[in-house]
Amino acid sequence: MPFIPHTADDVRDMQRTIGVTSIDALFDEIPAELRGGSLTNVPEGRSEMDMLALLGERADRDRVEACFIGAGSYDHHIPAAVWDIAQRGEFLTAYTPYQAEASQGTLQLIYEYQSMMTALTGMDVSNASVYDGGSGLAEAVLMAVRVNKKNKSRHVVMPDTVNPRYRDATRAIVRNQQIELTSVPMTGGGTIDIAALSKLTEVPAALVVQHPNYFGRLEDVDALSDWAADRGVTLIASVNPLSLAVLKPPSEWGRRGADIVCGDGQPFGIPMASGGPSFGFMCCRMEWVRQMPGRIIGRTVDLEGRTGFALTLQAREQHIRRAKATSNICTNQGLLVTAGTIYMSILGAEGLRQVATRCHTNTQALTDALTKIPGVSVAFDGPFFHERVVKLPVDATSIVEKLAADRILIGHPVGAEYPTLKNHLLVCATEKYGDAAIARAAKALTAALRADTRGAR
Repeated sequence: MPFIPHTADDVRDMQRTIGVTSIDALFDEIPAELRGGSLTNVPEGRSEMDMLALLGERADRDRVEACFIGAGSYDHHIPAAVWDIAQRGEFLTAYTPYQAEASQGTLQLIYEYQSMMTALTGMDVSNASVYDGGSGLAEAVLMAVRVNKKNKSRHVVMPDTVNPRYRDATRAIVRNQQIELTSVPMTGGGTIDIAALSKLTEVPAALVVQHPNYFGRLEDVDALSDWAADRGVTLIASVNPLSLAVLKPPSEWGRRGADIVCGDGQPFGIPMASGGPSFGFMCCRMEWVRQMPGRIIGRTVDLEGRTGFALTLQAREQHIRRAKATSNICTNQGLLVTAGTIYMSILGAEGLRQVATRCHTNTQALTDALTKIPGVSVAFDGPFFHERVVKLPVDATSIVEKLAADRILIGHPVGAEYPTLKNHLLVCATEKYGDAAIARAAKALTAALRADTRGAR
């Protein structure tokens, strides 16, 4: 809707119609002690030219030459067509598609999105969708406890190898549902310690496996899946969807496969945007489809045999009977799902495979270059996707700050999240950053470490 300014006469006419003498009278229900008062620190207005110059200067501060940070949000190339199409008016302003006869385009797009996500994960059904990867995992935990009716423990194993932000989001959402999240330690290789699972005092309702995990390592998903299946434990897979272009889908893990698959769709055409927004996805077995939050779009035919799309399944209690809802925070991140669907459509299966392969190759090249620097080594050996942890000879946080001044985001220091890894850096190289960017990053890190060493003397 365009902005329509009101003249003073317009304002007086509206006030007269509703029977008030001032704008302030519209807020007289708010107690005086709760009002903020006048805004004394608001600066004087600027001209359009000055405003654009100021914002341009501030935007330049965020310009980087290379971004090797991963940790859940990734700097991928986004084809120009993705957001050119997504920002068309019929997508940009679309809301909930309640009226199928007026929303066929939106419904078809969501149906195509669901089809692509089930193809990637190998699961039976996909929703559309939830907020992001963290809230998606929380929803998966709530759902796993609901569907595992034989297990009354309300105890879920959340290993240390799961993204700390995902763990925090899950804890915040499920803590008042009498669900206990229990951690298990990791091995020296940065993966789940399966032996520690067998030492648990009770059989949990669910086990969370992030694959690739927070450190970029590939877990022994077949063994973990079989461990869960043998004990009647619901297996939740939290995955990077891009990795599924080259890795075995969760439906094929072990003898039985994962029960619920969730994750963040940010790698599929969504800019990092200083941390969001993004969209979360969730897939599951058909037998539990009615326990899944969100909506499901189906394809049908009308009375004349023409293909049509409809809102097939949605728990109406989310809107009118909140106490009986499967979820009270679920949403369809429609615009972002639109971008993700367009991205997958443009690249196709082969394009996704090529992007995933290039990410892996570039990350290997990055760690090879960094570990040639004296004092730098790989922390966790073993299979990985497109992230790895390297150990520095000094505090990683100070090095990150120094390289950021040179417009290189060299990685994410993990010491604050894992105190025993104070000098460790999580690095990631997507398809955007090849040999030239890697060489520049290695040169900059070498100089920073040399300067840090001289300063220590």
